[in-house]
Amino acid sequence: MPDRKTRIRRAVSRSPLAPLAALPVRLARVARHDAKVLRESARWLVTSREHHNYTYDLTKLNLEHLAWFVSVVAEVPVADVRGWIAEIESDTALREHIMRTTAGAARRGLADKHVRYARRLGWYALIRARKPQHVVETGVDKGLGTCVIAAALLRNAAEGHPGRVTSLDINPEAGYLAKAQPWADVVDLVIGDSIASIGALDRPVDMFLHDSDHSAAHEQREFTAIEPRLADGALLLTDNVTYSTVLLKHAEKTGRRFLAFKEQPLKHWYPGDGIGAAWR
Repeated sequence: MPDRKTRIRRAVSRSPLAPLAALPVRLARVARHDAKVLRESARWLVTSREHHNYTYDLTKLNLEHLAWFVSVVAEVPVADVRGWIAEIESDTALREHIMRTTAGAARRGLADKHVRYARRLGWYALIRARKPQHVVETGVDKGLGTCVIAAALLRNAAEGHPGRVTSLDINPEAGYLAKAQPWADVVDLVIGDSIASIGALDRPVDMFLHDSDHSAAHEQREFTAIEPRLADGALLLTDNVTYSTVLLKHAEKTGRRFLAFKEQPLKHWYPGDGIGAAWR
C-alpha cells in the first residue's frame, strides 16, 4: 500500500492544483537546460573565432545515428560506414593541412584552427560507398567540405574508382583550403552564380549537394536546374534540411525516397544542421 506522501502526491496530481505543484520541478529543469546553454555559449565566445558556418564535433550517439543514416541511404553495412568515418578522422595529412592553411589564411581571424567535420563525415562516407564519378557541390566558403569530398574521391581513385568534384561559389575568395595538392587534383573550383554554373556543366552528375544560398526559392532553383543533368541513380543532398522542405517535396515529386539526418553538436550552443538525402 502506498505511503502517505505518495498518496498525497497522487491526489494533488489529479486536482486543480497539479499545474502549480509541478511548477518548481519544471522551472528547475528549464533552469538546468538554460544554464548549460549559457555555459556553452560563454565558452564559445571566448574560445572560437567563427561567425558563421560553425564547426563542431558530434555527440557519440549522434555519430552512430549518422552511420546508420549513411548505411540506409547507400545500402551498405553500417560497419563499413563506421570504417570510413574512422578513415577520414584519422587522415593526419588532411587534418594538418587544414590547420596549417587556416593559420596562415587572410581570414584566419574569423576561423578556428581546430578541425571538426561533423555532418561532413556523412558526405565522406556516402562518396566512399557510392563511388561517384562526378560530384557537384554548391557553396564552398573556406573549402572544408570540399577537402572532405576530395579526400573521399582520392581514396576511391586509389581503389580504381576515379572521380572529381565541381565546386561552385559566387565568392572569388572561396575555397582556399582546397587549393593544395593532392586535394586540388580532383577539384574544379568554379566562381559564379550557381544556377548559371549548373547550366554549363558538361558531364552527368552522380551526386549533388546543395550548400549555398539557403533560401527555399534558391534551393528549389538549384534542384530544378540540376535535374536534367543527373546521371541514372544520382544522389541528391541538401545541407538545408533542418530549415527547408524543398528536397523532401522534390523527392516526392520525382519519385525518390527521402531521409533526413539531424546533427547534435557536442558542447556547442548551435543546434546543428543536417543532411537531407533523396535517391531512387
